[in-house]
Formats: sequence, C-alpha cells, structure tokens
Amino acid sequence: MTTPDHQSPASRPVAPAARDRIYRSPMGLVGGGLVLAIVVWLACDALFRGHGRVPWLALAVLILVVPLVSAFALRPAVFASEERLRVRNPFRVIVLPWGRLASLRSSFSNEALADSGTKFQLWAIPVSLRARKRAANKQARAAAQAALGAHEPRGGSPFGGRGAGAFGAEPAMGAPARAESDKIMDDLRELHERHGEAEYAQGEITVRWAYEVLIPALAGAVLLAVLLITG
Repeated sequence: MTTPDHQSPASRPVAPAARDRIYRSPMGLVGGGLVLAIVVWLACDALFRGHGRVPWLALAVLILVVPLVSAFALRPAVFASEERLRVRNPFRVIVLPWGRLASLRSSFSNEALADSGTKFQLWAIPVSLRARKRAANKQARAAAQAALGAHEPRGGSPFGGRGAGAFGAEPAMGAPARAESDKIMDDLRELHERHGEAEYAQGEITVRWAYEVLIPALAGAVLLAVLLITG
C-alpha cells in the first residue's frame, strides 16, 4: 500500500517480508497435464497427417482447447501472504487485502467473502465430500477407541498394563481428522485473523480478467465456427 510522500520512512507501515503460501489442486494438475498431452498428440497427428480441411480443424480445436484446459486445470492457484489473498481463477485474478476480507466460507465450495458482500470462489481449493466423509469416519473411530480405552478396568487389561487400552497402549486423541481442503481453509482463516487489522493489510480489492486465456480461446472458437459453417 502506498503512503503519502510527506511521511518519514520510519512512520510508514512495512509489510513483513515473507514468501507467499501457494495452494493448488494436485489432482487438477495431474488431470490437466494428461488431457493436454492427449489433445496435443491427437492435434499434431491430424496436423501433419491429415488431408484437406482436417489440419485446419485440428488447429482450431488446439487453439480453443489448450487455453481452456489450462485455465480450468493448471491455472487456478491461491497465493496467501501477510498482506493479502491473491486468487487466480480460470478467467480472473482477484487480489483481496486481508483488511477487506469479511470471512472464508466452506460448504460445497470454498469461497472468500469480501466486506462488500461479493463472493469469490477458490477454484484451486476444491471441496471433496468423499475426503470429508473419510476424515469424519476416522475421527469417529478414534473417539470410539478412546472411549473403549477409558472403560478398561483400572487393575489392568488382559494384554498387560494398568489402565491401558489394547496391547497396553494408552489411547490418545490427537488433532481432529480434517480433509485437506478444510486444513487449507483453516490456515487461511488463521492468516486473516492474524493480519486482518494490520495497516499493511489494507487496500483496494482488484479484479483482473485473464485476457491471455480469453483471447486465444475466443480466436479458436471463431476459427472453428468459420470452418464448420463454410464446410
């Protein structure tokens, strides 16, 4: 955040110098890479071996599909620092200073809610209902084991140990099991709580369209439409 020129350097707020925490979807990267490899391989085969209009159609499909697959699978990322949350979605880049962030919400998708009421979806942190169910089952099993251990006779168990659970091991309850996306959202909430009131974490919310994705995809769509109409 810029400050007036008349302020002395000592009085200007200085943001802590630290690298961004970067969050991305590993499955999205792997799946997107595989899809891109298949598309490029098929398109190149059609370009060099096809006849007539086939190479032109392959070129149009390549120009259209590559930016879209990259946008939805490879591009999404969330960058978190002490100053702001930067969200890189398929077609937009949103910069949210922590001071302008109202909350981070998780339901069927993870969202950042600005103080103006605008919601921004975090594409790079998808919600996995299966992972949540698996974490809940793991936590329920741990609680059941702890309850069984607590009800062991104090004189000892058949397997040895005084007041111990099975095999003489004292049951211990660790941190509650959480899905990976929920852990990431907990980290972001912690950063928000820690830096939301800081002067260096204030500023304007900016939203930029990803023209580097939109323009090539639009060009490919137009070329494909022209080829199909004139064919």
